[in-house]
Amino acid sequence: MAATWAMASALILVAAAVNVVAGTNELGVNWGTMTSHPIHPKIVVQLLKDNGFKKVKLFDSDPWMVGFLAGTGIKVMLGIPNDQLGFLSEDYENAKDWVQENCTAHLGNGGVNIKYIAVGNEPFLTSYKGRFTKTVFPAMKNIQQALNEAGVGKKIKAVMPHNADVYESKSDKPSDGVFRSDIRDLMHQIVRYLNDNNSPFVVNIYPFLSLYLNSKFPSDFAFFDGGHAVQDKNVQYNNVFEANFDTLVYALKNAGTPDLPILVGEIGWPTDGHKDANKANAKKFYDGLFRVLASDKGTPVRPGEIQVYLFGLFDEDTKSIEPGNFERHWGIFDFDGKPKIEMDMSGNGAHKELVAAKGVKYLPKQWCVLASYATDQDLINDQLGWACSKSDCTALQDGASCSSLEPKGKASYAFNSYYQVNDQAEDACDFKGLGTVVKRNPSTKSCKFNTQIEVDAATRLSFVYGVIASFISLVTLFNLL
Repeated sequence: MAATWAMASALILVAAAVNVVAGTNELGVNWGTMTSHPIHPKIVVQLLKDNGFKKVKLFDSDPWMVGFLAGTGIKVMLGIPNDQLGFLSEDYENAKDWVQENCTAHLGNGGVNIKYIAVGNEPFLTSYKGRFTKTVFPAMKNIQQALNEAGVGKKIKAVMPHNADVYESKSDKPSDGVFRSDIRDLMHQIVRYLNDNNSPFVVNIYPFLSLYLNSKFPSDFAFFDGGHAVQDKNVQYNNVFEANFDTLVYALKNAGTPDLPILVGEIGWPTDGHKDANKANAKKFYDGLFRVLASDKGTPVRPGEIQVYLFGLFDEDTKSIEPGNFERHWGIFDFDGKPKIEMDMSGNGAHKELVAAKGVKYLPKQWCVLASYATDQDLINDQLGWACSKSDCTALQDGASCSSLEPKGKASYAFNSYYQVNDQAEDACDFKGLGTVVKRNPSTKSCKFNTQIEVDAATRLSFVYGVIASFISLVTLFNLL
């Protein structure tokens, strides 16, 4: 178990989202936009309000999207991508410009309720090989200084979301928690700076990834139902979330900041793309998580409410699948804003279905499938592979929701995925003569063939304007105008 916990502590990856405050039911969620067909922000903001989400975390600061949050009272965490860290770290004036254009421009009566600026996202991942080690801390200090100079530093704090691999335990015990040896001195500087500025430590914790990364990891330890225990002095841990959280608490204590507040920046469970990523497991995980949050008991060494950001709001069909095919299936809502499972966000057993997105329009009810006359298996396989390289076929992977389809069914799924991503264009169902459009839904009990949502001209134009505005802002920051 020592090796198992060490791996869990060091390798739990994470990804991003909302502020759920136990006890007060201030619920929030990560709003990612890595999708081929984005839902209009006006509809998304209404969905947040309809479901009682009070906090939302963004991964950038697109002024068009942020603007729709004005007047809602929803507490917002803006994001600064890692590729902007060098620019913001090298010159304080760049940070001042960023704060003025992306933060304070949204404030004022009836404006956006911005609470945090997330500077970078998991910048110390070992896979980055130190790329952001020298820039992220200076960038965060410059952003905080700019916030202070703008007179909003007491209300809006610069934070730095971390992967859970920034700390580790050399044994199976949380009480041995320390920051990772290669960045320990830097992490100590960072947490002391956060402490001095009354800013929280943001960490992403994903119990699912403990299970995914280690075939010997006890599956029951990934949930909140007990069944496997880790004994640490007089404390018994029955789930990896609390054990991992307290490993961080001890790391903070060893860094000289024992009382630094902690926000869990991302936590959730995917619903497809892997044998353990399914709706039943997601429901089991969230039921346990919400019970823990509602209890206000905290963890064994950090009593009290736990603040978390759920990850995430929607499935995102253009996310990188390098970490795993499940990456596109973290949403508590499907790609079109329909809820996946009943959830008890109160933590008291009151399960209910979330409110679906209102006003979403769909493309016509038609699907592209493999024609019945297609017999050339080599050509079928070739076109299936090509379609999947241009669209999302993660549901076809081993153990996923569509993995049990017959070979012709898998080809149909791939063809339809490409067809829908390309707005049902006529030539998007050709596949060298193998594809045909049908009006009868080919979905099975376990495998859903989607029809994509409609992005009307006004919505698409607004989205393009948002992208252009964001680009112009970035160009201005780089002094290229």
